[in-house]
Amino acid sequence: MSTDVVPSLQQGRWLNEPPSWSLAGDRLEVVTGEATDFWRKTHYGFTRHSGHFFHLDSGGDFTAELRVQARFETLYDQAGLMVRFDDETWLKAGIEYNDDAPMLGSVLTVGQSDWATGPFPGNPGDFRLRLTVADGVIRLQYSTDGLVWPLVRLAPFPKAASYQVGPMCCTPERSGLAVSFSDFRLSQPNGKALHDLS
Repeated sequence: MSTDVVPSLQQGRWLNEPPSWSLAGDRLEVVTGEATDFWRKTHYGFTRHSGHFFHLDSGGDFTAELRVQARFETLYDQAGLMVRFDDETWLKAGIEYNDDAPMLGSVLTVGQSDWATGPFPGNPGDFRLRLTVADGVIRLQYSTDGLVWPLVRLAPFPKAASYQVGPMCCTPERSGLAVSFSDFRLSQPNGKALHDLS
């Protein structure tokens, strides 16, 4: 990847193409397929790698940002941003519907999945995510306005020459979640201090 920001999703490709989608400029519209998910082993015992992931190659360490708009209504409805090295090494993050509410969550998988989730303080129908991978560390932030970016997660992540990164959505309990992704940006790691919320 060059030092320039990738202006749109036009260079992306699908892992598990959804039944319905369109791409115009920087806006990706998706309708999810039946019983789609990303998960490995923990608690439930099963492995699923059927979620919809529209990805670009990072070409090394990176910062990615994305705006997500959707109506989350059914258990485990989810949409957000994902980074993947292989089937056993990835992170997905965004809004996921559970405990009768849209919650902010992330799943980090290195062999097995974990799940961190909690209440979302803004409008879950319109939010932004920022993901930075640099020097073997993954940093996840969210924003309700595109201006302030609180930290959600900081964790080790395997170093690699390149990663796949881009929009992700799944509906483990149904099909038909309509999601709009826009304002995607992919660049070199922004290098901001850990508690710099800009």
